[in-house]
Amino acid sequence: MPTPNLPPALTPGQKLLATLHRRRRTSGFWFGLAISILWPFVMVFTKLGWRGGEHIPRTGGLLIAANHVSGCDPIFDTAFVIAHRRMPRYLAKSELWTIPIVRSVLGKGRHIPVYRESTRALDAFRGAVEALERGEVVVFYPEGTYTGDPQMWPMKAKNGIGRIAVQSGVPVIPLANWGTQDVLPRSGRPGLFKRVSVVAGPPVDLSAFVGKPRTRGNLDAATAAIMSAVTGLVADVRGETPPERAFDPAAVAEPEGPPEPLAG
Repeated sequence: MPTPNLPPALTPGQKLLATLHRRRRTSGFWFGLAISILWPFVMVFTKLGWRGGEHIPRTGGLLIAANHVSGCDPIFDTAFVIAHRRMPRYLAKSELWTIPIVRSVLGKGRHIPVYRESTRALDAFRGAVEALERGEVVVFYPEGTYTGDPQMWPMKAKNGIGRIAVQSGVPVIPLANWGTQDVLPRSGRPGLFKRVSVVAGPPVDLSAFVGKPRTRGNLDAATAAIMSAVTGLVADVRGETPPERAFDPAAVAEPEGPPEPLAG
């Protein structure tokens, strides 16, 4: 059985260097304030380790696709990105814009609202592509919510990430989060001094989809390629073999029983 390939925990010197090098410009006041408040917690009260920062280019549009196991994933992903001198923008559900302080953090930080199940649903994709064309880093959780897989493997994703990747043409970097579920579990008390790993991989090869029609089949295939890369990173960090088929939250089990009688 493979062994976990966790990145070494950052040393005090590495944490100091990350603090000195972290990107501050273009955060906006409220997002920058939130980063400043949470930064000591991330660096002092967790055993944080990361790997793959060399895959984050210093300039140009970049799409990061990450798995989602905890509500604090964006905190650690932000720390990783800004420590490598970029400023992330997130796609976040529009309901968060109704919370006063959170609205200021998201709005002033130039993050992108996602209007689910509405006529404005495509606005998020347009906003993401526009941000990428401006040379921004956009972080996307393709699963759309925390994974529903019982073993916390990445789920089957909707094809929004594929649409944005193919339309924008920017590099897509897979990112694995692991250990954040112990810092902020979905149930139970938060944990301190937990081991947290954030690992980035090389750009996903999407050349097979460049210049091709943006059909559902092509977008699904591009999304599957991205999620395969993300799952591979998670498997490497965990030292475990992922399931052959990703958990599909949209699948509904049909009850077994006798066939329906024929009409007439």
